[in-house]
Formats: sequence, structure tokens, C-alpha cells
Amino acid sequence: MSLSKYNQKRNFNDTPEPAGKARKADSKLIFVVQRHHASHLHYDFRLELNGVLLSWAVPKGPSLNPADKRLAMMVEDHPLDYATFEGDIPEGNYGAGHVDVWDHGTYEPVNEESETITPKEFKSNLHKGSIKFRMKGKHLKGEFALVKLKRGQEDNSWLLIKHRDKYATDEPYNSEDYAKKSSLKYTEARNNRRGLKKKSTP
Repeated sequence: MSLSKYNQKRNFNDTPEPAGKARKADSKLIFVVQRHHASHLHYDFRLELNGVLLSWAVPKGPSLNPADKRLAMMVEDHPLDYATFEGDIPEGNYGAGHVDVWDHGTYEPVNEESETITPKEFKSNLHKGSIKFRMKGKHLKGEFALVKLKRGQEDNSWLLIKHRDKYATDEPYNSEDYAKKSSLKYTEARNNRRGLKKKSTP
């Protein structure tokens, strides 16, 4: 787990994103989900492990409905300091757009029997392409899984799946229903600007 790709992709003289290093974790592992409207709207799902944030881009956002198997594209590790990052990444920079924290809290790695396991065991399961964890956030609660679609291959496509427990729902779930008003206003303004550009194009 390394932050080299993260650092290579960013010019920290031109972006407010934190230039961090891997650091020792606290007693509890954290997670954060950030709503990121870059070239396309998506949600960045991040789990702390070994001093960095493992990161997946989830186009449709997480869901509490077990029937929703959300595509999650694994991206470069991010520094722990990124967990509190909100703001605008300027045009011309990697990931240019607006970032807000959608949810955050702590999580516990678990096994198939829902028993807590060590970070070392969790890392081993990550390399095998299947991890399970118990989330304790404002919006995301209970057990989830991330499963790699093509295990052992370079493809970074995973599925984010809610396990059926007392926090699960069978109702339709839309992450946008729980987004900050400021996030929704940004997206509305951005979409309006795009609409104007299309109309003005001959």
C-alpha cells in the first residue's frame, strides 16, 4: 500500500487536497464516503488500512438495499488526512470538481461468520478479492462486502454489496437523497452550465 500514485497525479501547488504520508492508525479504523462531482458525479468509498485509505469510486453511490450490487472501481490509495477533505479541486487538476463528505465513521473487518478479524487478516482477504466489514456511520450501518469481479486479474472492478441485517432495506435507495444541500446546488449549477454550452454549440 503506497501513496506514490496519489502524489504523482497531483500538483499540490495548485490543489487544496492534502499531500499526506502513511501514518500509524488510531485504535479504531475509520471510513469516509465523499460525494465527488468531477467529470462525472460519483461517490468515493474509502476504508482505512495500514495507515492509508483504500479507495473505490462508486458511480451510483452506496446502498442499504442488498439487491443493489453497486459497481466500485478501485483507485489509488489516499492519505488518512483526505478523510476530512471538502472543497473544490481547480480545473486542470486530476479529479477537478467539488468534494463533500457524505458519511464517515468507524468500521470493523469481519469474516464470513461476522466475527471481528485483524487488519492483517483483512489485508489477506483484500488480496484474495473479497472483504467484509461492519460499518458504524450516520448513513451506512451494518455489514457490507466488497467483492472483486475478476479475481487474480488486473481489472479493478469490484461490487459493493449490503448484507441483510437490521439496517438493510428493501426500499429503493438513492445516495443523492442524503446529500448536502450545498452539494446538490453545485451539481444543479454545473448541469445548468453544461446545458447552456450545449445550446450555444452550433
